[in-house]
Amino acid sequence: MKRIIIILIIAIAVSSCSSKTYLFTSFHEPADAGLRMLYSYDGYHWTDLDTTFLKPAVGQQKVMRDPSMVQGPDGSFHLVWTSSWRGDKGFGYASSKDLLHWSKQQFIPVMEQEPTTVNVWAPELFYDGAAKDYKIIWASTIPGRFERGMEEDSNNHRMYVTTTKDFKTFTPAKLFLDPGFSVIDAVIVKKERAGYVLVLKDNTRPERNLKVAFSNDPLGPWENVSKPFSDHFTEGPSVVKIKDRWLIYYDSYRKKIYEVKATKDFRHFEDITGQVMVPEGHKHGTIVPVKKKVVRRLVKQFRK
Repeated sequence: MKRIIIILIIAIAVSSCSSKTYLFTSFHEPADAGLRMLYSYDGYHWTDLDTTFLKPAVGQQKVMRDPSMVQGPDGSFHLVWTSSWRGDKGFGYASSKDLLHWSKQQFIPVMEQEPTTVNVWAPELFYDGAAKDYKIIWASTIPGRFERGMEEDSNNHRMYVTTTKDFKTFTPAKLFLDPGFSVIDAVIVKKERAGYVLVLKDNTRPERNLKVAFSNDPLGPWENVSKPFSDHFTEGPSVVKIKDRWLIYYDSYRKKIYEVKATKDFRHFEDITGQVMVPEGHKHGTIVPVKKKVVRRLVKQFRK
């Protein structure tokens, strides 16, 4: 009996050490104050750390919208964000080892080769473990480049991509996704076994909802764009795996709430909004699984 108890204690300890906690990057309107973060121990219930981590200092408007963050294999955190509504041909970037001290902010001019570019919106980071590099995707409008629907030509977005291994040199930007309609807020998700999913916003009128597409490669081509799984007036998806389900958080901006759909296969979706808690004022960012000690250090620093 004593041996069984010891084994159970060890198993619980190992499970506790290996379990993840979660950070959710955020901003509050009007987006000029800077980076905020939520934290969660279960991926369902979120608490605001109630501080600003990084004040935006680059771009024409010097805002920080849509902050996307990943933790690299060396433990460093990399952050990109929308630095202006209009006029910028790039996005902001900074890095940190502990989320308390940040590198000097940089402006990454990814669309300079396209002088008529209207905007660079919602850059999203994806670490590709197979290629050992970072894919960064974003939405831009180049007037007259693509067939449009009901949108103005200055609001007819497509997704673009660059890759980098060190955030010092970047491959030339190229078209990432043209699904035949205006698209923004795309997020690459690696399935556990094989293949990739792209969660995206169809930004056409009257759609303005979320869909998914599929590929065998994180750079595409992306196929089989689904029917919408969210209502109209939804955007900013962030995806996290909790046990055997993927949770897709997204901003339902007309309702002024966060909604969540759960899925095991990205084909069938269950509304679990009533099971989650997201603080008021949170705007879309990225959910990052981290070790418990990372969250505990931040909680100790800011939740006194």
